[in-house]
Amino acid sequence: MKKIIYILFALFLFNACDVNVDNPNTITTATFWKTETDAQYGINAVYNMFYKPGTYSRWLWFRLDLTSDEGFSQSPWAELKEWTDFRYNNYNFWEGNGWTYRDCYEAIFRANQVLYHVPDIEFADENAKNRILGQAYFLRGLYYYNLALLWGGENNSLAIVLEPSTPGMQPEGNPGTAVYQQAISDLTEADRLLPEEWDNANQGRATKGAALALRAKCHMQLHQWDEARADLNWLVEGAGSNYYDLTPNYEDNFKSDTENNIESVFEIQYSDVNKAPAGDGDFDVNPNLGLNRGQFFAPPGIGWTDGEIRPWLVDEFKKERDLDDGYDIRLKYTAFYSQQHIDFPDNERIYREVSNADTWGRDNWEGRVFYRKYSSEHFRDFDDYHNPTNVRLIRFADVLLMYAESIVESGGSLADAVAQVDRVRARVNLPALAVNHPTAASNNDAFLKRLQMERALELATEGSRWADIKRWGLLDNQAGIDELKARDPDFNNFVIGRHSRLPIPSSEVDNNPNITQNPNY
Repeated sequence: MKKIIYILFALFLFNACDVNVDNPNTITTATFWKTETDAQYGINAVYNMFYKPGTYSRWLWFRLDLTSDEGFSQSPWAELKEWTDFRYNNYNFWEGNGWTYRDCYEAIFRANQVLYHVPDIEFADENAKNRILGQAYFLRGLYYYNLALLWGGENNSLAIVLEPSTPGMQPEGNPGTAVYQQAISDLTEADRLLPEEWDNANQGRATKGAALALRAKCHMQLHQWDEARADLNWLVEGAGSNYYDLTPNYEDNFKSDTENNIESVFEIQYSDVNKAPAGDGDFDVNPNLGLNRGQFFAPPGIGWTDGEIRPWLVDEFKKERDLDDGYDIRLKYTAFYSQQHIDFPDNERIYREVSNADTWGRDNWEGRVFYRKYSSEHFRDFDDYHNPTNVRLIRFADVLLMYAESIVESGGSLADAVAQVDRVRARVNLPALAVNHPTAASNNDAFLKRLQMERALELATEGSRWADIKRWGLLDNQAGIDELKARDPDFNNFVIGRHSRLPIPSSEVDNNPNITQNPNY
């Protein structure tokens, strides 16, 4: 049951401090880290970072979705909007930069405590210890991946910390490639230690398949195609094929009553069981466990509407008809848009609003496209800070499309790669690639270019797009930027050699002489 990872330990234990005053009522590292239960609390505290506003609960989506060509912001909060269209002025802007940066390193700090202390704890079953260590390696690898993806560049801009940090520590800076390699190293250990599956009581914990899929993502960002292909092969054609497949219904990937299904490779478990305040919550023993995304992305009158979808995505979905001459069903579950009630039957509902000419004729609705995935509209008429819908952070459709890309990029069979894409298309009743895109089914370069759009349609607004456009080199030359500009005018502000990574918070650079600010900031 997913609630298992919500068992939390008083979080003051996990803050780096060096005070020599003993409080007899306070648990310290000298008195903790003694038993298997302590170890379990420790790893649960690392999972607890998923519920922090700086990570997947809230602000990370602004970086992964809204900064890409899929999304943008018209928020009245001017600085928040500017941080989605490449106008970075205050590098310490908390909601746009500092909070997520800090929370990535806080998660790493918590994982480091587990990896440092748990090996010395005696376990009745050594496999149980290994599973805890494997989870810590996985989670540390995930946050190093995020750091490399968002802030990593050529400069020595990012710290790699592999032990519990202490006050005054000034770790050396590293380029983004080294941070990806550290994530790969962590995920290699996770692959070695994690089980292939957990029992129902432990759903949501990292598995061998999750470690391999995430390691493949790291390899792909480094263009290490052979290694990525080998990792993904395990999930698609190896032992992992016993655990993963596509769900028959695309919508099941985004609903609260179809969670932890066969398509889920790694899933963040959200819940509304504890409706704590929606603030920072760093020191709350019982924090808010809900997903905040809907509150910030829902349409006007439902949420804050700080993020919305670029209309080109709707147009792209509608370029192909399925085998029954209907529109791509993925559009229905990706977006709220003006023609949704015409394009699909029984698709009038938008939370407590109705999709019709009157609704879409309002000044604050007209011409806009709003986020639907991971919203709570499928079971209630509002969204808030306590949405219990799980985020499928890695799902098998993503794995199939990554596998297709790595097959071609590593010199493998184009036919084998096309088969992976066709498998994804068939799930939503679309014709085979060769029918509507024959050149893509017969030419490697055309296939890779078409794959870019296949990924956009399958994975839209799920946080994959920024890594994709970065990996494909679209951020590295004027031709790529021009392509992105045609879909998203925010890229008129993009400066090549600067905006492909975020600035390091100024406070970090000022406090650590070993950290170098990213180029052109």
